[in-house]
Amino acid sequence: MLDLEQIERRLHEAEPRELELTFLRVAAEAVNVVSGAIFVPNEDGDLIPVVNLVENLEVRIPRILPKRAGIAAVTFDSNEPYLCNDTGSDENYTPYLLSVKSIVAVPIRYQFKAIGVVALSSPRLNKFSTTDAALLIEIGAIAGKLLRRQQLDKISRMTTGQPFLIKGMSPAWSEVERRIERAAPTLAPVLVHGESGTGKDLISRAIHFNSKRRNKPYVTVNCAAIPENMLESVLFGHKKGAFTGATYDKQGEFAKADGGTLFLDEVGELPLMLQAKVLRAVEQGEIQQLGSNKPAKRVDVRLVCATNRNLAKMSERGTFRADLYFRLSVVSVTLPPLRDYKDNVPVMAKIFVAQAAERHGLPLPEIEEGVVGALMDYNFPGNVRELKNSIEHAVIMANGGRITAADLPEKFTSVATHRSEPPPSTLRPLREMRESWLAANEKDYLLALLKQTKGNVSAAAKIAEVNRVTFYKLLKKYDVAVEKVASVN
Repeated sequence: MLDLEQIERRLHEAEPRELELTFLRVAAEAVNVVSGAIFVPNEDGDLIPVVNLVENLEVRIPRILPKRAGIAAVTFDSNEPYLCNDTGSDENYTPYLLSVKSIVAVPIRYQFKAIGVVALSSPRLNKFSTTDAALLIEIGAIAGKLLRRQQLDKISRMTTGQPFLIKGMSPAWSEVERRIERAAPTLAPVLVHGESGTGKDLISRAIHFNSKRRNKPYVTVNCAAIPENMLESVLFGHKKGAFTGATYDKQGEFAKADGGTLFLDEVGELPLMLQAKVLRAVEQGEIQQLGSNKPAKRVDVRLVCATNRNLAKMSERGTFRADLYFRLSVVSVTLPPLRDYKDNVPVMAKIFVAQAAERHGLPLPEIEEGVVGALMDYNFPGNVRELKNSIEHAVIMANGGRITAADLPEKFTSVATHRSEPPPSTLRPLREMRESWLAANEKDYLLALLKQTKGNVSAAAKIAEVNRVTFYKLLKKYDVAVEKVASVN
């Protein structure tokens, strides 16, 4: 029987550069073959093999398959599985390897759309069945989220030089990703809520670089970092002589972002008197420089805003214009704090260690168990930013190719001392230790899901993005009775 939990763990723990190969090996093992390939579309719409297995060995086959030719292309375009049990009589088969007699290809789906194709082959006729295809679809559903994040990471690195976190997220991020994926291609303003350090700027960049404006300007303004009397000039520009010290004409950030995206960070700090001018720019696409007597200038700007304040309550109190709030929040995205998905800290720490080592040209160090314990005991008020900076500090301070609890910043000292050298009698395999750390949080999460769905296991499993069988196994593991939870008011 296919163990989807084990597969998910294996994919989740794979190094980013090994993700596609790991996925292909897992898929091949599931249907008992040793050859296959993963295809993804390039910018021109052609499907290219990004990883190939031949007789269980990774090989490089530099070949581009036209988008609308070949079994992989048909599978991608139809977004449906494809069974070919006799390549000699299949008009869609494009000769790839002479020994191939049977092929099963399934779309790798994300948000119900194909983002790639996994195709497996066999030298035997009539090798594959619809059951094989169904198994591959289930595995692809797990891998699709990680592969999509990998695609975002490549886009982010090419356009900004900054990495996009592709692993280590929790089910709480599924809704965030769904909204980003739906909103990015549109022109709708997006309002991102979240505490400091939760990744609001990262999400804004993801929206821009997955939109049709990705090749246009992306401009950032931190409303909290600019003096109130200067903010209007920064946003809309000014003419020479508009005020004391205005010795030259200045272009505003709205004008700089024309055709692209303007990210207003900490938008809740906008002065009330300036909010009407921002609303005019958003609704009518008109801006006016300070000191200008000319007609308003037309601009085409997609606005993404972020705040850690409650704009709805501010609008009720009259400190933030209600009409501007409603206009900015056409699409609203709320980022969860790190404490809500601390069970992913060990995986995230591993990613940040690799990023920091690469950034500073240092060898990749190992992480001692005491470090993980100290991180898990800390509450991270600064969220992901604080975790990332703490890990970077540890990588720089590490000696001898290992990060110890002593390499973490001083604020971790008390928990690090407590965790760094556990008595020999308590030493257990890392997997067991991790499960003991996560057990309480995982049970609370299951209870919360069942309470929210009033005991509907199918609905709860859908939110958790696991199948019902896996969900029932988790309920049994933690002795959670569905009927008791369903009766909670």
